Amino acid sequence: MPRKIVPVSMTNPYHISARCLNKEWFKIPLPYVWRVYSDYLFFIHHAYNVEIFSFVLMNNHFHLLAGFPEGNIGKSMNYFMRETSKVIGEMCGRINQLYGAPYHKCMIDTYHYYLHAYKYIYRNPVQAGLVKNVEEYPFSTLNGLLGQSKIWIPIEEDLTLFNDVEDTLKWLNRTYEKGHLDAVASALRHSVFSLPRDIHNQKEHELVSILS
Repeated sequence: MPRKIVPVSMTNPYHISARCLNKEWFKIPLPYVWRVYSDYLFFIHHAYNVEIFSFVLMNNHFHLLAGFPEGNIGKSMNYFMRETSKVIGEMCGRINQLYGAPYHKCMIDTYHYYLHAYKYIYRNPVQAGLVKNVEEYPFSTLNGLLGQSKIWIPIEEDLTLFNDVEDTLKWLNRTYEKGHLDAVASALRHSVFSLPRDIHNQKEHELVSILS
């Protein structure tokens, strides 16, 4: 089946993810992997004018929320994937490719949907049982933005977080209502983010509190 064509937008952000070959864990400690990703996110921000909104590194994959105001998502992400694969492969003595497939991208065309992606990304370590609260996970731009670790990744101004840090953290740490997590995960697998009507139309007080 051919891959779905994802629209190229210079104004809408994208959720981008990629997973290691055969879902294996990275063969080197995550602090080293984190540094490689940080270096190349720093590079594509400056070389390709990529806007980075959030990034989380997991044991065998990553989540990136980013914008491409020059419409160069293909060029910048192909470079990022190629170079990180090469460098991490050299560091761990890997002969074959690092990633199991090309990166997946999902365009997000409303702020409401942006918040869903934002929460999904930062809650990923919590959902995986790695930490109790989102701010505790060290391989996340959230941890760095809160001053709990040094961060080399050039993050765009995070008004979602800094308009009200306490309430935003409460919202991020609040567990999903029944069915919402699966719905968001499914939406992020599409070429353009879209939620089922029954969930989209629900009054989500946690989102309203952030938007107001």
